[in-house]
Amino acid sequence: MIPEHSTSAPHSSPAPGRVSSQTRTLVVAILASFMAILDGSVVNLALVDIGRDLGGGLAEQQWIVSGYLLSLGALILVAGSIADRFGRERVMTAGLIGFGVTSLACGLAPTPLVLVLARVLQGVAGAFLVPSSLAMIVSAFSGPAQGRAIGTWTAWTSVAGLVSPLVGGVLVDALSWRAVFFVNLPPMVAALFVLRRIPVTRPDVRAELDLPSSVLTALGLGGLVFGLIELSGQGPRPGVLALIGAGLAGLVLFVLRQRRAEHPMMPLALFRVTNVAAGNAATVLIYGAMGLGFFALPLYLQSVLGLSAVVSGVVAMPPTLLLLLGSGRVGRLSGERGPRWLMAGGAALAACGYVLMGAVPQEHSLWAGVVPGVVVFGLGLTLIVAPLTSSVLAHLPPESSGIGSAINNAAARIAGLVTVAFAGLVMGGRVSFEGFRSAVWTTAGLLLAGAVVSALGVRNTTTARRPSAVEEDAAPREAPQGAGGRDSARER
Repeated sequence: MIPEHSTSAPHSSPAPGRVSSQTRTLVVAILASFMAILDGSVVNLALVDIGRDLGGGLAEQQWIVSGYLLSLGALILVAGSIADRFGRERVMTAGLIGFGVTSLACGLAPTPLVLVLARVLQGVAGAFLVPSSLAMIVSAFSGPAQGRAIGTWTAWTSVAGLVSPLVGGVLVDALSWRAVFFVNLPPMVAALFVLRRIPVTRPDVRAELDLPSSVLTALGLGGLVFGLIELSGQGPRPGVLALIGAGLAGLVLFVLRQRRAEHPMMPLALFRVTNVAAGNAATVLIYGAMGLGFFALPLYLQSVLGLSAVVSGVVAMPPTLLLLLGSGRVGRLSGERGPRWLMAGGAALAACGYVLMGAVPQEHSLWAGVVPGVVVFGLGLTLIVAPLTSSVLAHLPPESSGIGSAINNAAARIAGLVTVAFAGLVMGGRVSFEGFRSAVWTTAGLLLAGAVVSALGVRNTTTARRPSAVEEDAAPREAPQGAGGRDSARER
């Protein structure tokens, strides 16, 4: 979740005449986020049917996932500035229409290439939905009402994650893989209808847009991901290696620009704070592991074990259910005892879940390996999520919490993007039991590395405190426009 800087004055307690406007704002935010999260989760369950219908192999399946994550990751840091400069409601309107149109294009795609291109454009639209949703809530609510609104928004987005595997499976089995894209259209129309009755906030023309950094991010990630996916199919040919090299060069240039830019997308000074550096390193490893694991599991369940999309969706549900039930308690425990050992222990436990999936022979894989492994992974994931957020944000001053959350969110998405691009190499270029076993062992290794980084790098804090002089020097005095908001996940 990425809170954005509010360009309007903080609201006092909502007046009676404003209740309906605030309620409409919350409804739009929930519908937009629900749509983006639902679509992002159900696609994995449709990959096998897409391959049967449109053709293509593992590389095409990788691109259907990676194309969306690529454009989403490239734009997510600059989305807040764009919303501030042009107006949150206007950007939300454009995002909703764009997401609906590209969802329709995905559902009607006649070839894998058209579907991948539509998914890239869908990611562009999706990059503005979740940031704009939370920015509108922060702007419309204040005080205790803001906390309740964010809590309601979070609960509904959790429900989207919970129901998406089952919804995706039902749509694929009962109708078609195309239905997982068409399902976005009703909430898009409803959100646009409600959005028309919300007053438009005044844009902040002072908000700075770092377009060169966005271009470098897109080119760097695009070259790297394209090269990694082609590497599994073509091998280390000069053209493929040149793509990977160009991608890495683009990312290096992006980092160098952040050192010189007057309004950087990613202020490097933040990484001088120990928990920001360690927390984001753990994020890259843990969410990279989840990106690979969540990509490989549905393919294995459907292509190798022969399960239906519905059953595969049910098998994938326990982690989200456990997270929904336990994240609040874990968050309170993290506030009382600190995030360090919860993160380390949770990542280690999650790794055990994937070890269990890979240790059981294929003939007993489902009930002796996959199902219990998914549950164990879910228990570990529940221990990770809330402490990971607080470990990154608790050491930052309030004016930098928004950009800190944005960077952490982008790190998670980009990590998943890169590991999915690696999936072809890890799985040997095809979906098989041996390929799945290789993927789950790699996933377990990444999770264990995340546990080590958490244990060695994260500092325990149990109460909020003023940053030290060193940390104040490390943090920017004024957060970039579009980034410096409040964050409900800050550790108390």
